[in-house]
Amino acid sequence: MKQALRTGLIAIAAIVAIGLYASIFTVGQMQQALVLQFGRVRAVLNATGEEKPGLYFKIPFMENVVLFDKRVLDLDLPVQTVLTADRQNLEVDAFARYRILDPLRFYQAVGNIGLANQRLASFTNSGLRNVLARSTRDAIVKTDRGQLMHQIQEDVNRQAKALGIEIVDLRMTRVDLPAQNSAAVYRRMKTEREREAADIRANGDQIAATIRAKADREVTVILADATQTSEQLRGQGDADKNRILAEAFGKDADFFSFYRSMQAYESGLKGSDTRLVISPTSDFFRYFSDPQGRPPAPAARGPRGPADPSAATGSTTGSAAGTAR
Repeated sequence: MKQALRTGLIAIAAIVAIGLYASIFTVGQMQQALVLQFGRVRAVLNATGEEKPGLYFKIPFMENVVLFDKRVLDLDLPVQTVLTADRQNLEVDAFARYRILDPLRFYQAVGNIGLANQRLASFTNSGLRNVLARSTRDAIVKTDRGQLMHQIQEDVNRQAKALGIEIVDLRMTRVDLPAQNSAAVYRRMKTEREREAADIRANGDQIAATIRAKADREVTVILADATQTSEQLRGQGDADKNRILAEAFGKDADFFSFYRSMQAYESGLKGSDTRLVISPTSDFFRYFSDPQGRPPAPAARGPRGPADPSAATGSTTGSAAGTAR
C-alpha cells in the first residue's frame, strides 16, 4: 500500500514537473513572441515595449510560442545589372538592414526569416531597377547617390509594411561597369587622352614655330642694325683716318710721302721671293735713288746724227746701275 502510494506520488510529481516545464517559457531582451492557442494568436509579447521580457506561462499542450528576433537583421543582395536612363549597364551590389515591427503581421505574411529575406530581396531588386532606370550613370555614381538610396528605401518600406517589416538602412556598396564595358570605356578614355595629348602637342608646335619665327625675325633685324651700325662706324673711322692723314700731309708733305713710301715698300716687298716687274726709274723707287725722293733729272739730248759710242756706253751703264739698285 505504501509502495503504491509512493509510486503514485512520484508519478504525480513527475507529471506536475513536466506540466510546469511545458507551461513556462522566457522572452529575452532581444526577442518578441507570439502565443498561439490552436493556431489562434492569444498574446503578443515584448513587441511594443509594454510587455517586459522575462518569464511567462502558457497552457501546456494547448498553446505554443513562436519567437522572433527584435534586433536589426541583415539582408545581403546578389549583384545585379541595371540599365540606366543614359543606356549604360551598371553592376550594383547592395545590402539592407531591417527589423520586425509587427510580429503578428510578420507571422501571418511570411512566418519565418528565410521567406521574409526572399520577399525583401524581391522588393529591393525591383526598387533598385525602377529608381536607377530613371537616373543617369553620373547621378548614380557621383552626384545623387545618397538621394537615390533614400528613395529606394522608401519604395521598399511601402511594400515591406505589409510584412510587418521596416527597412532601417539600404546602401549600394559598389556601382561599377561590367567587365566588358570597363574595357571599352578604358579604350575610349585612352583614345580621348591621346587625342587631347595630340592637340596639346600641335598647339605647342604651333606656338614654338611662332616663337622661333619671331626670334629669327628679331635676329635678322638685330644683325641688319648691327651691320648698318658697323658700316657707319667703319665709314666714320675711315673718314677720320683720311682726315688725320690729310692733316698730317698738310703739315709735312715730304715726311708724309716718305712714310707712305716706306709702308708701300713693307707691304710690296714681303717675303724672300718677291718679284716686281717694274721699271727701275719708276716713281715707286725714287727713295732708292735719292733720300729726298726727288725724281731724276731728264737726260739732255744732242742734235741728230750718228750715235756717239761713248754716249751709248754711258747709257748702258746707267741702266745697269738702275737695275742693280
